[in-house]
Amino acid sequence: MAIYQPKLIPPTYSSKNDDFSGTRSLHDVQEIIEYQNKTTIRIWHNVETANYSSHWHNALEIIMPLENHYGVNINDVTYTVQPGEVLIIPPGSMHTLLAPDSGRRFIFLFDISFVAKLKGFSGIQSLLIDPLYITQESHREIYDSIYQSLLRMTDEYFGDNEYKELTIHAMLLNFFVTLGHHHINTANIFPDVKPGKQKAYVQKFNELLDYIDTHYMEDLTLEAVADSVGFSKYHFSRLFKQYTNFTFCDYVNYRRIRVAEELLAQPGLSITEIALQAGFPSISTFNRLFKQQKNCSPSEYRNKNHQPRYFK
Repeated sequence: MAIYQPKLIPPTYSSKNDDFSGTRSLHDVQEIIEYQNKTTIRIWHNVETANYSSHWHNALEIIMPLENHYGVNINDVTYTVQPGEVLIIPPGSMHTLLAPDSGRRFIFLFDISFVAKLKGFSGIQSLLIDPLYITQESHREIYDSIYQSLLRMTDEYFGDNEYKELTIHAMLLNFFVTLGHHHINTANIFPDVKPGKQKAYVQKFNELLDYIDTHYMEDLTLEAVADSVGFSKYHFSRLFKQYTNFTFCDYVNYRRIRVAEELLAQPGLSITEIALQAGFPSISTFNRLFKQQKNCSPSEYRNKNHQPRYFK
């Protein structure tokens, strides 16, 4: 299949829609992404030669070089992304951007919080724990679909379609579904399970993750959840880790922290109220786990997100 090319001439992409040359909002190492016109999408036709020091943000970031490579260091692993390749950086990942002396690339930034609330997305969530490096060799079956989908998003973003945001969201959902199907069809997720039962296990664990995502505020014990799906806690623990790359306890805490991040945006709620609404048994446990995951306390996180400091 021939690679899809953008409809717009490259210089056309340098418009007010992607002007990142002004100020950025940073708090220590956290960047607050500034979307335009109250959207949840930002696509940047980037030609900068400056590096970006180590930082993180809540947006999903996708790097797609067009000319020359682009370097990205994530958790001490350096990726040299070449034209025609795609690197997906999960939300919350500490990363450094290393630009060459010349070149251009698309940088996509998405707030996927609305997607995370959709039924079934929990099964794809485990794919966004670590960076995804997509090349023709590594994702041969879906490479064309993924690459063309991203380029079509740029056409919509820089075009004049009045429904561009809805169109891009539809493409983004299909993008995630494509990744999810590829993972299920090609990865040996449950190596000890007979091939004929793999699909049933995937469905069972997707339903379980949906359940956790809607009952995170309850007292979810490993024993009770394992029993509810008909496994011993030891067998369940192994299967859960194989499917999600999380232990059961870590996944529940991860989900609760994500809820807490959203609640911290509501100034009328106290930290104690947020801890309880997110399902944490105590304020001390909430503070400890939040700092482990976000490298700051809940109070510091709230202040960083609502009292920005700008610099050139």
